[in-house]
Amino acid sequence: MTTENSNLTTPVESVGNADDVQNVTMTVDQSAEPAIEQNNEEQTAAEQPVVDVADFTEEDAELDAEQAGLSLDEETAEEQAAEEVDKNDLGGKSKQELVDMFANLLENEPVQTLRKSVEAIKIAFYKLHRAEVDAARKAFEAAEGEGAEFTPQVDALEVRLKDLFKVYRQRRDEYIANLDQIKEENLKIKLSIIEELKELVTSDETLNNTFAKFRELQQRWKDTGVVPQAKVKDLWETYNLHVENFYNFIKINKELRDLDLKKNYEQKLSLCEQAEALMVAPSIVDAFHKLQKLHDEWRETGPVANEYKESLWERFKAASSRINKLHQEYFEELKQEQLKNLELKRELCEKTEALAEQPYTSRKEWNKSSEKLLEIQKIWRTIGFAPKKDNTRIYDRFRQACDRFFEAKREFYAGVKSEMEHNLQLKQEICEAAEALQNSEDWKHATDEIIALQAKWKSIGTVSRRYADQVWKRFRSACDKFFERKAQHFASVEGEYESNLKQKLALIEEISAADVNAGGYELIKEYQRRWSEIGYVPIKHKESVQKRYKEAVDAMFAVLRGSERDRSMNRFKERLQSMKGAGDKRMRNERERLYNKVRQMEQDIALLENNIGFFSKSKNAEAMIADIKEKIAKSKRELQDTIEKIRLIDSRSEETADSKE
Repeated sequence: MTTENSNLTTPVESVGNADDVQNVTMTVDQSAEPAIEQNNEEQTAAEQPVVDVADFTEEDAELDAEQAGLSLDEETAEEQAAEEVDKNDLGGKSKQELVDMFANLLENEPVQTLRKSVEAIKIAFYKLHRAEVDAARKAFEAAEGEGAEFTPQVDALEVRLKDLFKVYRQRRDEYIANLDQIKEENLKIKLSIIEELKELVTSDETLNNTFAKFRELQQRWKDTGVVPQAKVKDLWETYNLHVENFYNFIKINKELRDLDLKKNYEQKLSLCEQAEALMVAPSIVDAFHKLQKLHDEWRETGPVANEYKESLWERFKAASSRINKLHQEYFEELKQEQLKNLELKRELCEKTEALAEQPYTSRKEWNKSSEKLLEIQKIWRTIGFAPKKDNTRIYDRFRQACDRFFEAKREFYAGVKSEMEHNLQLKQEICEAAEALQNSEDWKHATDEIIALQAKWKSIGTVSRRYADQVWKRFRSACDKFFERKAQHFASVEGEYESNLKQKLALIEEISAADVNAGGYELIKEYQRRWSEIGYVPIKHKESVQKRYKEAVDAMFAVLRGSERDRSMNRFKERLQSMKGAGDKRMRNERERLYNKVRQMEQDIALLENNIGFFSKSKNAEAMIADIKEKIAKSKRELQDTIEKIRLIDSRSEETADSKE
């Protein structure tokens, strides 16, 4: 049954007496009504890498539905008066069941009563739909790698839901377009009912027929829909005036009249009790809407005996006023809470925007920031609704910041994917090079090459998990094959190494006993040639025998260097003898040349000693450090010889000066 007072005012009214209807209305601030909040779950895309299956809230589902084109304009008064939908009843239903329910409602229910049900169905549907899409995305990224482009498959049930929604929206639009015309038609019908009521008081029909006609007119009045709001009050006053006339002027049997008044009394008493029960209802919003229906029933109920009129109305009005007050208090508290929620959500937006603006350069930084954003999203879902006028705007701001973050993350991982593909190509080339060496018998060269390949392998970044194990096993297999062959080869020449050791020890003894002055540097070169022609020795003796050989050769060089120094100094003294006295220009030039050489050698020695400090921090630098130390020792010896020559020049100059005096 549809009543006039289901428009934009909330009635707190009664029949003050049996035939007068007093409309006491209180306008409800529609902006105070709570918005159906639509919370967000970011998962991103990208992500994250970035980014677990969550219990998606109404914000996400509502936004997905809006993006799919399933949105409506503001509610009409008739839709506001419709029964609320218990969303818990939809929680366990599948997408197919929700679509079937939608189709059944379209077929069997008036379009003006469907809005709340349709909204609940679409949100429940898109919660399930979004969860399925996110699960599919995670499975895709697990298989293809993080950052891979994911395109969800077409959902046939979503297509069916959109088709049904299109039919519903078309019917609703037609209903709204015809609503004013319908109200005017209803007004005409009710005016005609009033005219028929006027005629009843002058009817010559029997009492039973007249009273039956009266009941039939009352029922028609109740069944007739809404009329224009501006006509409601006058129309009701006129209708109830003629109802009173019917009771006062028609010749009705007193017992029948008393019975009717008693029935009306019992019905209004029940309405008072129902209104009072609503004062302790768990949901004041539901109680408020139910109160409107009770007021509709009160107006439809006939008069009662005069002694009960005022008391019943005062009782019903008191309960109505209490419920209206509780309703207003509820929304005042809700408004304050929503303002607080808005401020909390603004803070989360600022934090999310700060995360989205950071220039991350590594996966570690992205993962750390993704964890922070997921924590922010969890906090967002715990915060209640913001005011209706701000709720969509603040959610859009939050969603856009999340989208910017995950879009940047997807772009980063797209670059990482390209880099990993390049790394894979490089590692495949290394595998090919290692496989080309795995059968080589040039043990030294192949070993150096494979070690260099291993170092290059380590310097290359990661590859996709899909190929990482496969390409590593390929490379390791080639390396293992070569070194196994090498180990087998050198195991067979162990006896040869022992023989080489004996030859090298004998050569060291020979070097130690040799007269180097007789053979000179040519003798040393001969010993070095013979040493190099002898093959490998057992690894455990390698360093010790090499050290003994070096000491023996160094001793030979020391003997030769000593003799060479003496000869060099004697030649220099002879040159000085050929020069004239202290004033000889050649002697001054020679001293200047030697002095500059000393300065240069000191700088070179300092540089070499400094280089040792750098090389000592690197691996496998022992041979290089030993070579530098040898150069330093040689340079220092040469430095001392040069200083000695300068002293000889100075001494020669002093002697020449003394002789002149």
